Amino acid sequence: MKLASALTVSILAASFVPLSANPSRIFGFVPNWDSTVYAAEDQGFGPLDPAPPSGITVDEIIKRFGQRESQFNIARQNYIFRQSVKVQTISDDNGRPDGEYQQVTDITFDKQGRREERVVFAPQNTLERVIMSPVDFDEIEHRLPFVLTAEEMPQYDIKYLGRQKVDELDTYVFEAGPKTLEKGKHYFQGKVWVDQQDYQIVLINGQTVPQDTRRGHEDLQPPFTTYYEQIDGKYWFPTYTKAEGTLHFPASNGAARQDVHMRNIVRYTDYKQFRATSRIIYNGEDITNDRAPQDDKNKQQPQQPAAPAAPPK
Repeated sequence: MKLASALTVSILAASFVPLSANPSRIFGFVPNWDSTVYAAEDQGFGPLDPAPPSGITVDEIIKRFGQRESQFNIARQNYIFRQSVKVQTISDDNGRPDGEYQQVTDITFDKQGRREERVVFAPQNTLERVIMSPVDFDEIEHRLPFVLTAEEMPQYDIKYLGRQKVDELDTYVFEAGPKTLEKGKHYFQGKVWVDQQDYQIVLINGQTVPQDTRRGHEDLQPPFTTYYEQIDGKYWFPTYTKAEGTLHFPASNGAARQDVHMRNIVRYTDYKQFRATSRIIYNGEDITNDRAPQDDKNKQQPQQPAAPAAPPK
């Protein structure tokens, strides 16, 4: 977010990707626009066990979940979905929104099978204190629905933190951040929860780095948490993101220092595979009907969805 210098706010077009199906393993709540999911919220989290994993090395876990993320990053490109974005500034006086940008976009394919975005709802933008920058839209498209593929892993330092129960899911917890900051690029920095069964990311909590803090050029983003749900019994796709925090814009060019409380929510819904007859190829391998390692072993056993407690009101 950039600090607005006038009441006229320029809004740039966003590009997103939505998908839908009945998830078989999910976090057991569907937040509404006004629900609160704080980045530091511990509800539904068991104690973190820092002991090494049993029966598998940390390096092998990282290798497996990188491979799985690469596969399903490609698979997600064969889905359509709806993306709903709401960006609000919050009044310090009453805690209510005093400005809002909203857009609902369907991510689909045209008759030639090319990705296309169709805006289905875009009320008048009423943000006055901040301007959404290209970094904000890039964050919505690439870092809020974070995927840490095998190809991207060499760019990150990945540290194993332990095992943790998140509601009914058994997860491995990692800390991830960029090894170096390449000019013009942005990265995710924070914690990543990986499902022990599917070796896929099911939850992230962090922020975009680097933040541009140059005086007069500040471009800041609040910390965020993204939840994932299992789609079609095999793909963990992002479904809900909440970003909230106070952005501190220092005094510059004669303007006084300003603190702006931001609340951003992104929902990804209605995932549907496009052209069920299409094939999904990864590293020369057809993964269209790929399953998690233990799927065949567990398919005779009914899966119980995770049931995390609802976020605080």
